[in-house]
Amino acid sequence: MPSLNQLSCTEIQQGIAVGKFTAEAVTRDCLDRIAEREPTLKAWAAIDRDHALAQARALDRGPNRGALHGVPVGVKDIIDTFDFPTQMGSAIYKNYRTFGDAACVAFVRAAGAVILGKTVTSEFAGMSPGPTTNPHNPAHTPGGSSSGSAAAVADHMVPVAFGTQTGGSILRPASYCGVVGYKPTFNLINRSGIKFAAETLDTVGLIARSVDDVDLVTATLVNRTPSLGKTLPRAPRFGLCRTPLWDTAEPETKHAVEDAAARLAAAGARLSEITLSEEFSRLYHASRETINNYERARSMASDWAAHGELVSKVLGDRVKLGMTTPHADYVAALSLAERCRSLIEPQFDGLDAIVAPCTKGEAIAGLAHTGDPAFQQFWTVLYVPSMSLPTHRGPKGLPVGIQLVAPRYQDEHLFACARWVMGKLG
Repeated sequence: MPSLNQLSCTEIQQGIAVGKFTAEAVTRDCLDRIAEREPTLKAWAAIDRDHALAQARALDRGPNRGALHGVPVGVKDIIDTFDFPTQMGSAIYKNYRTFGDAACVAFVRAAGAVILGKTVTSEFAGMSPGPTTNPHNPAHTPGGSSSGSAAAVADHMVPVAFGTQTGGSILRPASYCGVVGYKPTFNLINRSGIKFAAETLDTVGLIARSVDDVDLVTATLVNRTPSLGKTLPRAPRFGLCRTPLWDTAEPETKHAVEDAAARLAAAGARLSEITLSEEFSRLYHASRETINNYERARSMASDWAAHGELVSKVLGDRVKLGMTTPHADYVAALSLAERCRSLIEPQFDGLDAIVAPCTKGEAIAGLAHTGDPAFQQFWTVLYVPSMSLPTHRGPKGLPVGIQLVAPRYQDEHLFACARWVMGKLG
């Protein structure tokens, strides 16, 4: 049997349920992996070995708590936890503690999860990176802003971790680190207890090593029965959407998308090309440069006024831009987003999901930048559920994912499509 830290959430939950091993043993193996690799990876903002083991021992002494009994979970450090500080990747919030958990943490804790610790985030879930390195090559970025969550999951420190996505902060690090990233339908997972970056875009999601693990945790969060192992009863119908950003993609991303489309078609999927109208070409700029900046400036108004000198230049410049953005420009950007959401719905007619680029390319060299969020942000602002699937490698041997997108509120169907795709490409 592999080390317990290498097991999936479903394997952990099932093994504990039949007495094959204990929650303490699983937690100990995860902590040992962290002790071994954390000096290189730097994925954790807060970890408490004694507290994690105490949680696990308490679970072993008591009755089964639920679907996540004994499963270690990492929590991005903009999400509140009562037993760990929530420091936002910023000196402003050093050692800051809240009195309660965020809603998503409260739900998994109630279902028996062990809250292992807080994972590194970029400053205020923005573009100024934390110290985390890519587990495949420490000279390359793991992406942002859910960098610690993606790296920790990919390196078998924890089987699943929370992330948040305003632009591309779940799917980009998941693609860069070679794991599954899930950005749900907007607001499907309750956002109470997170530090907003942009309130009309921020989405709580998950990073794991399998689609089933994402499904298991999501089911706990939204109060439904998980559909573990459920795939499509027939060959799927996929749309291939290169998006208006296609010309900016690196060769490895173009290869990943086109190779995936060809192999899925050879496996029986029906594929059709999707060409979007001109309005979609303006969507990324409206989302990134107007909505995001305007809302971030307001979310950070108090932090900026009281502690602006502790904010990085890259984030401070965005706050300044947001403060000077005319309200009329913000409303126009929101209106464009609404129009595009209505226009994307008919594109799914007769389709199970859309295959699209996930990142510009493989993880960029260096740790000063977290990569380009364009291909993820394009779908984030449309509010549709999307997943990064680890299907390819780039010229440097680093992971390159593809993106699978479903209609709004069809998250379970997205999981079934993703299982089918991974069965053919994984």
